[in-house]
Amino acid sequence: MNFVNDSPHESTENVSVIFIMTIDQSKLSNSNTQFAIIDKYSAVPSEQEILFTMHSVFRAVEIKQMAENSRLWEAHLTITDENDPQLSTLTDRIKQEINDEGWHRMDKLMLKVGHFDQAEELYNELLKNASTESNRAHIYQQLGISKNDQGKYPEASKFYEKS
Repeated sequence: MNFVNDSPHESTENVSVIFIMTIDQSKLSNSNTQFAIIDKYSAVPSEQEILFTMHSVFRAVEIKQMAENSRLWEAHLTITDENDPQLSTLTDRIKQEINDEGWHRMDKLMLKVGHFDQAEELYNELLKNASTESNRAHIYQQLGISKNDQGKYPEASKFYEKS
């Protein structure tokens, strides 16, 4: 852990976070969540590196500031699996709120988390490939919602008119 204490902090706004992950392999035996211990492939084998698949989800159990260093935090995480009831409930809730398919689901999720530029970029691509007036109207409506959520009311109004 010396590398954390020795690292220069150029900004007083930055903090260091150490992640302590608990992985119950019995939970993952029937899971799609995969990981690999890659110590022998690492440039620094003593770092005990683990590579996780992109869709791995961890639950934050505890996050605390270290007493000996106010700029160092410790985050205790446990890996979840697809049978986790809280994760299933959250996933179902998001699907219910977004209530759409494919790329439209992704767009609505981006709007929900405030990634307006990415959502707009994706909507513009969908607009180029929209096959029906109904699809175009839906996309214009979503673009209007995006602009409205950003407080850009004149732009929102133009998209609403097109829808």
